[in-house]
Amino acid sequence: MTSTDPFIELGDALVDLDREARCGFSEVIYGESKTADAIARIALAQIAKGIDAFATRVSADKAAIVLPQLQAVAPDAYYNEVARTLRAPRERRAGRGKIAILTAGTSDLPVAEEARETAQWTGAEVLLIQDVGVAGPQRLISKLPLIQDADAIIVVAGMEGALPSVVGGYVSAPIVAVPTSVGYGAAFGGVAALLGMMNSCASNVTVVNIDAGFKAGYVAGLIVKRVVAAYDRGLASSCEN
Repeated sequence: MTSTDPFIELGDALVDLDREARCGFSEVIYGESKTADAIARIALAQIAKGIDAFATRVSADKAAIVLPQLQAVAPDAYYNEVARTLRAPRERRAGRGKIAILTAGTSDLPVAEEARETAQWTGAEVLLIQDVGVAGPQRLISKLPLIQDADAIIVVAGMEGALPSVVGGYVSAPIVAVPTSVGYGAAFGGVAALLGMMNSCASNVTVVNIDAGFKAGYVAGLIVKRVVAAYDRGLASSCEN
């Protein structure tokens, strides 16, 4: 997306129009502390400029106000209640590059869904596999054929946060580990999982913040975008030769 103006002034917000050119993807709306009116105004300004509007941490009450406004100009706009995300796609398109998302348990699904929605917004093909935690290792082993060709893997886990290290021992792709706040008292709201993942002995594991599904999806999307671009350059070079 290119524009002669670097941003749009909305009074209480400056909508960054050059974010995609600078950083790989367009600006994302963080909806947690914004009013429904602010979310709608920013998203509508983006849509008017041809930007695939995407908002995270949007409550159902706010979405009920914002979504009809978005659908009036972008009929494919939708709300994911589990992920708490709003999206107004510019167009329907097949994903390129593959991101696999694994959860240790179904309690981790809200964070995994935020990662999935974000990864799809970046333009990747996304596969979500649930409930393959270390308490039943045979479940992960049975799913390995589905993720061996992934360009990036997101692993979402709470409790002790062991799953990313186990996955890391089976794949060559970079792993983005997401600790969740799921767990009993000694899990300290995800701190135990965070520290366990940061101390992973698997060399292909990197870690984002607690419950940061958006960050994981964004980083994985950047990895896949680079992979796809490198493939396209190689294909173009071979055609020229």
